[in-house]
Amino acid sequence: MITELGHFALILAFGVALVQMTVPMIGASLRRPGWMAVAEPAAIAQFLLTAFSFGALMHAFIVSDFSLRLVVENSHSAKPLIYKISGTWGNHEGSMLLWILILTLFGALAAVFGGALPPTLRARVLGVQSAIAVAFFAFILFTSNPFTRLSVPPFDGQDLNPLLQDPGLAFHPPFLYLGYVGLSMAFSFAVAALIEGRVDAAWGRWVRPWTLAAWVFLTIGIALGSWWAYYELGWGGFWFWDPVENASFMPWLLGAALLHSAIVVEKREALKSWTILLAILAFGFSLIGTFIVRSGVLTSVHAFANDPERGVFILMILAFFVGGALILFAARASAMEARGVFGLASRETMIVANNVLLAVSCFVVFIGTMWPLVAEMFFDRKLSVGPPYFNWAFTPIMAVLGLLLPLGAMLPWKRARIGRVLYQLRYVFVLAVALGGLVFAMQTGRGLLGPIGMFLAAWIVMGTIVDLAQRTGRGAGRLRRLVRLPRADWGKAVAHTGLGVTMLGVAGLTAWTVEDIHVAQFDEPFEVGAYTLTLDDVRDIEGPNYLATIGFLTLERDGREIAQLRPEKRVYPVAQMPTTEAAIDYDLARDVYVVLGDRQENGGWAVRTYIKPLTNWIWIGSGLMALGGLLSLSDRRFRVAAGARRAGPRPVAAE
Repeated sequence: MITELGHFALILAFGVALVQMTVPMIGASLRRPGWMAVAEPAAIAQFLLTAFSFGALMHAFIVSDFSLRLVVENSHSAKPLIYKISGTWGNHEGSMLLWILILTLFGALAAVFGGALPPTLRARVLGVQSAIAVAFFAFILFTSNPFTRLSVPPFDGQDLNPLLQDPGLAFHPPFLYLGYVGLSMAFSFAVAALIEGRVDAAWGRWVRPWTLAAWVFLTIGIALGSWWAYYELGWGGFWFWDPVENASFMPWLLGAALLHSAIVVEKREALKSWTILLAILAFGFSLIGTFIVRSGVLTSVHAFANDPERGVFILMILAFFVGGALILFAARASAMEARGVFGLASRETMIVANNVLLAVSCFVVFIGTMWPLVAEMFFDRKLSVGPPYFNWAFTPIMAVLGLLLPLGAMLPWKRARIGRVLYQLRYVFVLAVALGGLVFAMQTGRGLLGPIGMFLAAWIVMGTIVDLAQRTGRGAGRLRRLVRLPRADWGKAVAHTGLGVTMLGVAGLTAWTVEDIHVAQFDEPFEVGAYTLTLDDVRDIEGPNYLATIGFLTLERDGREIAQLRPEKRVYPVAQMPTTEAAIDYDLARDVYVVLGDRQENGGWAVRTYIKPLTNWIWIGSGLMALGGLLSLSDRRFRVAAGARRAGPRPVAAE
């Protein structure tokens, strides 16, 4: 009964979305307050109905209702509860329902917290947001219904993909979708502003919190996915430039550019066209990511579906919304005339440079991701674009971005003397060069990646500290003024520091990793770098829904035991799929990463070992970037709330 109610609620939400898409938009065109007011209760009702539908599907997974085809294909009665819950979105149909749930959540939040918006703009924003929902409701109901019943339910299910039975993957998709789908709000604001024919500082102030929230969630989601790939897949890396990894990274890059560009619209009423275009493209790349994951045109370990017909439906959604928005963008070009002028040496110019670098890096990733498909379609050639292309094409762009970042953060608006800022950063530059040179002198037989990474990390982090110090002025009370800086300033500093720390971690992991493959015999120590490992035992155990072979190794350094490591090889009998569980001794300076291989003919076991310097700084830096975004978001909430209070009565009621 609950399942049928969930299906009915989903259909009803589709109907509400159709109403919300049309009535408020017509009301905004005719200036009818009553029609425009339909948008708010419709957005809330749409979310509540979708939430009930999603809850009904989750209930079916929790109670192992094998009359549902989706539960049979993605669950098993012996599976731990957390993976029964995460199984709700660990598949194509359930993940699309989560996609729509988050889409309607953002629409409901815009309805609740959008009271300070002009009534016509609010109605159009919610109308555009609902139009996106209509498209995806149609997609899920007509091509991907999660509530399909089986006439003869089996005794048990086929289990969830073993790679997804992990805590990191249980939380990774919801955060990633909050970022992916959250960019729809920036898109809705952009299209609504184009329809209104007005893009001003107030628009920039309204769109920034939504973009910032989406970017923060996307940062957390990407970091969780990267961490999962590092410890779960057993290959020792954190990023493989897999098509689905790239699908989440491209909107993140454009979202970062959009955030900085919206600041210029708010502060200086410049870069309006660029900001609108970024809002359209950022959500467009989110839809491209959805297409990549679900169409089957590109192969990935992360892909949900392999159905070209579904891919064509998503491609039609992409073409309609992004193509329509770009046509509207071209038609409304005259409405986006910039008012603020600025010199070549100014913060605005540095933000333009930042945005160009981020946009170019996004398209570099896009070309590398899609080129195999293009080559096969038009040239009948099977090609593979791997990490070497991305590393050589993407890394220099990020290096230039890191080099410009402290300068851009410290330059004043409108006009500046760049020599003055360079003078303030002179000691930072010298110290950063010295640290890079020291690293270069200490390493032997290595490339420049490590020293350059150390230089950029020191340059960004110390430049951020100087920027904060400059904001406190001179004389007594500097510490008090530092504490009282706006949260947005602290958020910017923390996020920029996080980028520098992440660069340090990536450079350390990439430049100084030590790898060893050894056939280990019991009780015979072997050395990897400065460490000694001893294989003590190998045992077979039975888990809740898997069989595992566990190696027991002792890790030592200079004759002192550091840790006991337990790498595993698992086999999930129901899914008939093996997985690798690496054993990792975590440390801020390095990770010791051990993977158990197969038994050898001589009685030994293959053991692959990595010594990975500075790895954990990658995720520390990602956490700092997300924290910086949250700090800025808290500051923005207070300012938006203050603006709403000053606005007095709500505009719709006044009319």
